[in-house]
Amino acid sequence: MRMRYTAFTALMASAALVLAACGGDDADEEAGDVEASEFEEGTTMAQLAEAGEITIGTKFDQPLFGLQAPSGEPVGFDIEIAKIIASELGIGSDGIEWRETTSANREEFLKGGQVDMVVATYTINDERKQEVDFAGPYYNAGQSILVLEDNDEIGGPEDLAGKDVCTVEGSTPAQNMRDNYPEANLDLTDTYSNCLEPLRQGQVDALTTDNVILSGFIDQNPDEFKLVGEPFTEEPYGVGVPKGDDEFRSFINDVLEESFDDGRWLEAWEKTAGEVLETPDTPEVDRY
Repeated sequence: MRMRYTAFTALMASAALVLAACGGDDADEEAGDVEASEFEEGTTMAQLAEAGEITIGTKFDQPLFGLQAPSGEPVGFDIEIAKIIASELGIGSDGIEWRETTSANREEFLKGGQVDMVVATYTINDERKQEVDFAGPYYNAGQSILVLEDNDEIGGPEDLAGKDVCTVEGSTPAQNMRDNYPEANLDLTDTYSNCLEPLRQGQVDALTTDNVILSGFIDQNPDEFKLVGEPFTEEPYGVGVPKGDDEFRSFINDVLEESFDDGRWLEAWEKTAGEVLETPDTPEVDRY
């Protein structure tokens, strides 16, 4: 399989920064009246609650889930999930520092302490569990394929042999292509938005990643792109936390399950990704 690092640095279209479907200032999650003393001394929860601030890693280029708005703040379903978690620590939006993470640096940011947690279309898998831990999942996605609207040659992953396929280094879709579709020619970049202009120009034949990410690009670029075939993997999205922080992971799992039951998860979905995608069933949290 031939691989080359995509050199394109196409600018994201201004429309990609205007995500009306992903809420706005009204998407804020109100922080509860929480004291550090409510948590066991020395835990991450106590430290964050005492500080009144948290640093969260997320994507800035993924419509519906994590996209940087014109204000500079990210918006989307991942953002709302992160706000729900922060609110249970007594931290409102003004106490959150959003740090852009890419597929390639999420583990390093967690291990290096640059972020307290990562909510960034972050698929839970066994390989990543060797380096970090996960709470969740809070959503189940699946890998799919994006092509130009008039492309009738590609109908599924079996048609990618000999084709130039753009995806992101460090992502599970890239690894899946290497492992299961080695005859495809991978063009690797750091963000999925960098694949759009090469696709428009015919420099690549397809973009592959999770179906919900691709659906966001379709929503922002009507009549340009389409999804082909059915999702061909399962991608459970989790909240990444530093390896071994079992108390923090358990706390986040509790918050997620509560949000499934009390309607906050559904509210977050409906005002972001749910304006484009059908409402899915809530997943079952994996307390491994």
